[in-house]
Amino acid sequence: MQNEKYPLDFILLNIGYAEHHADWNWKNINSPFARLHLVRKGSAKIHRDGVFHQLKENHLYLTPSHTQHSYACDGEFSLYYIHIYEKLDQKSSIFDRLDFPMEIQSDTLVAMLVDRLHLLNPERELSIYDPSSYDTSSELIKNLALNSHTPLALEIESQAIIKQLLSRFLSGATEKLPHTDERMIRVLDHIHKNLHRVIGIDELAEISFLTKDHLIRAFKKQLGSTPGKYINQKKIEKAQLMIVLENINIQKLAYELGFDNISYFNRLFKKLTGETPSAYRKRQNGI
Repeated sequence: MQNEKYPLDFILLNIGYAEHHADWNWKNINSPFARLHLVRKGSAKIHRDGVFHQLKENHLYLTPSHTQHSYACDGEFSLYYIHIYEKLDQKSSIFDRLDFPMEIQSDTLVAMLVDRLHLLNPERELSIYDPSSYDTSSELIKNLALNSHTPLALEIESQAIIKQLLSRFLSGATEKLPHTDERMIRVLDHIHKNLHRVIGIDELAEISFLTKDHLIRAFKKQLGSTPGKYINQKKIEKAQLMIVLENINIQKLAYELGFDNISYFNRLFKKLTGETPSAYRKRQNGI
């Protein structure tokens, strides 16, 4: 895999150590940031993609951003948690390009790296473990702002540790797109650069040098979705992020993402997130 093709550009939001006593039970978490969990002791489960996965001691787990999941714990359970935010800058997410393994075996180096990252960033611990308390616009903005005041040496070392941890998952990752199919990569990049407007199938077919029918078949085969559904999903994910980071009117938000019909935007947002944009904003603001 080429480094320039798969850049790892992540910001540390939170890191801490937590001991739970049958109280790590949260449902329907869906965040704009990715999570790493290093299990130290005990047992718990994570529910993802319709399946319960048993979390094991001395294993590291990855949950990509915008992945709905739930936690279940009925006993003693201790772990390190790491929340990381991917800087995209109008490019597609690495989680769009690659399928990552959910679990890897930890070792002495992984444990040392997590301990070091924790030692370097003591102010990044959560005070409350309920996701509804920290998965909010104010907390995300606060944590992103902390990075602008982080000494350069500390920032570089923290990012290097995050990359080393993610590299363990990268070694077992598989490409969602065939390595030789640059046409789909061009299509993905074009979509992410133009989420602010209506994106037509005709223009995607043109830049990929495929017919519309061929493009739709190839896209669905490689990404498991039609181009239209994928575009809508990415627009709503961006809408969630804009609601979190910007004080923007819902109607203006819809227009900035290429929706002329506000009612359709609201229906699509609710269909993909389970709540309306207004309800999502209220929850994020703790109202």
